[in-house]
Amino acid sequence: MFSSKNKGALSIAYAAVIAAVYVVLTLIFAPISYGPIQVRVSEALCVLPIFTPAAVPGIFIGCLLANALGGLVIWDVVFGSLASLAAAYISYLLRSKKVFAYLSPIVINALVVPFVLKYAYGVDDLIWYMMFTVAVGEIISVGVLGSILSIVLEKYRDILFRE
Repeated sequence: MFSSKNKGALSIAYAAVIAAVYVVLTLIFAPISYGPIQVRVSEALCVLPIFTPAAVPGIFIGCLLANALGGLVIWDVVFGSLASLAAAYISYLLRSKKVFAYLSPIVINALVVPFVLKYAYGVDDLIWYMMFTVAVGEIISVGVLGSILSIVLEKYRDILFRE
């Protein structure tokens, strides 16, 4: 249906739209998107690698831009975005096992973000406590909101994700 040239353009368009939606959702919900205790609604998009590989760069670029536009320190912009890239890529690799694909962003962010908070911002909370709070936020974002998004998208998979 699509030539290889059109497939490349379509993938770039998907990635751009995903990045834009990630940024917009993060900034709209800014009061709960940043900080030691956060529920980043945009993280629901971390289920998208199940549907398209274009979500991997889309989530990475979206997170990078959202972190930069949110005024975060460079270490958070870099390592937070790299954590999202790793989580998205692993979710893509595990796409046939949805439960594990959903767990990837939860686990990776719970392991990385607390160290960013501690060493980039000097947050005094215990690492294990921050791991818990980040994991809870990710469970809400990815586990609950992402699951709902995934159920809706599954119904329209053949229409939305033609590659």
